[in-house]
Parts: sequence; C-alpha cells; structure tokens
Amino acid sequence: MSDQSQAAERPGSVPGDPSAVQRALIEWYEADHRSFPWRETEDPYEILVSEVMSQQTQLDRVVDAWTDFLDRWPTVADLAAADRADVVGFWTSHSLGYNNRAKYLHEAARQVTEGELGPTDRSHGGGDAGGQWPRDPDGLSDLMGVGPYTANAVASFAFNNGNAVVDTNVKRVLYRAFDVPDEDDAFEAVASALMPDGESRVWNNAIMELGGVACGKTPDCDGAACPWREWCSAYETGDFTAPDVPTQPEFEGSRRQMRGRAISTLKEYDRLELDELGPRIRVDYAPDGEYGRDWLRGLLSDLDDDGLVELTERDGETVARLRR
Repeated sequence: MSDQSQAAERPGSVPGDPSAVQRALIEWYEADHRSFPWRETEDPYEILVSEVMSQQTQLDRVVDAWTDFLDRWPTVADLAAADRADVVGFWTSHSLGYNNRAKYLHEAARQVTEGELGPTDRSHGGGDAGGQWPRDPDGLSDLMGVGPYTANAVASFAFNNGNAVVDTNVKRVLYRAFDVPDEDDAFEAVASALMPDGESRVWNNAIMELGGVACGKTPDCDGAACPWREWCSAYETGDFTAPDVPTQPEFEGSRRQMRGRAISTLKEYDRLELDELGPRIRVDYAPDGEYGRDWLRGLLSDLDDDGLVELTERDGETVARLRR
C-alpha cells in the first residue's frame, strides 16, 4: 500500500509524509527537556522502579524516592533478596500509594533473578547480578504487576524495543493536533503511524514530554515552543478541548483576557492610575463596583507576582506600569 493510501485510511489529519512532524518533535525534545534520572539510564530494573513509582505520584516527588530506593537496593538481585516487609515499609514511608505495588515489584525482581520468564537478556542491569530480562512488551508483561503500559515503557526506554505509547497525555496531544477521534483504535493507529521505526526510546519520551510540558490541560503552546504549532488544529482554531478537557474555557470576559488587555494598555500608556486604566480594560469598570478598584488591584497584583507589572503609590493613588 502506498504512503498516500495509508494516509487516506489513517484517522485524523496527520500529514501523508510525517517525517517533518517526527523530526520537529525529536529535535524539540533533544534540545531541552525536563531532567529525570531515569531518563539517563537504560537499566531495565531502574526504569521499572521509576515506572511503578510514577503510576499515581507526581514525577518531582518520585525523584527522591527513586534515588533512596536504588541506594538501598541497587540491583534487581538486591531487591529480590530483600525482606518484603522492608520493601513495603519503604513504600509506605515515602507515600508512594498502594502497598500492593511494592509487593508486586518485589515479586517481579524474584521472577527476573530466578529465571522464571521466557526469552531473556543479560546485557543490561549488571550482568548476572542484574538478572535475565525479556526485551519486548509481551515478555515484560509476564512480570508480576506489570501491565501493558508499564511493559511497553520498559521495553521502550531500556531496550528501544517498544510500541508507540498511548496514555492520557498522548491522546490529548493527538486529539488536539491532528483531530484524531476519541476512540482507542484511532489513537493507537495514529500513534503507531507517527513513531519512527526503531525509535521508541526517544519518541515515547518526546511525545509524553510534549503532553506534560506544552499540551497540558491548560496548554502553553508558545511558552513551551510547541514544535507542532505549524500543523496543530487546536492552535489554529483556539479550541483546546480534549478527551480529558471536555469544556473549553470561555475566553471572552475571562481573567486571561483581562490580563492581556492590561498588558496591552500599559504598553501604550506607560503608566496609569487605577481609574485611568480600569475603563480601558473593561467597559463596565466602576471604581466602587463589582469590577472596580478592588477587582483591578487583584488583577494587577497577579501580574506583579508574575514579574510583568510594577505597582507604586503616588499621592495616595495606585499607579501601574510595565516592568522594564
């Protein structure tokens, strides 16, 4: 089947030749991304620990727990030899969620070290001390407590041998960027078509980073320099609804709109007192009304906190100006 025929059957609006889309995302990710220690390793044990810890815990909180865990049990063999009560106690003391995850992780370590799995790999994780690891998602799914998503993550990040990841963040990105229907089969098809062959490690990291940094529930397209703005339907239309963002916040009359008007007005007038600035932001501004001085002070205080506006007092009046 030709590339054009494949593109015609593909859900959404992904370009027939996705190479430019692929290149833009990978270059964006490799130029600058959040630094997490498990992104600096290809050890399947270390990556599995990070994936299990991250299931319902913010990544910034996982870093310290992950480091402490590996300090205590540096290899999969060390974890397998540990007392399960100690592993569960660690999990509880670090507030990592359901204790069953600790039990399953401990059991998975025992499976690896005791060779209870199918075709395995000894080239990662410290030779014999690292145990024998399956290299693909199907094999990794045989580990206790390891579901399809975690198995694919370990296969991708440890062995560069995974499938295209499809999590909530990726669905949000594909829905917004390429009008992919909110259907699991459609997301799977588009995610697979977009991932370059043999690049699951960098690609899955990059597209999840895009969903976490630029295309969150509240998008930051320009601030995060989203590499897909050129192709993105949501960026073109301003409609950033998504499967996990069902209602597009109203922009007209929103605080976001009022902040923008305040900045634009102060660019034009340099500095203004509240009663001079207010009517230029809202036609219904009234000094003592609902949208009056107190409301405006709150708006400007937010801008002051963001380092955008400077507030001073002059002859008993509050004066606003842009920070230089």
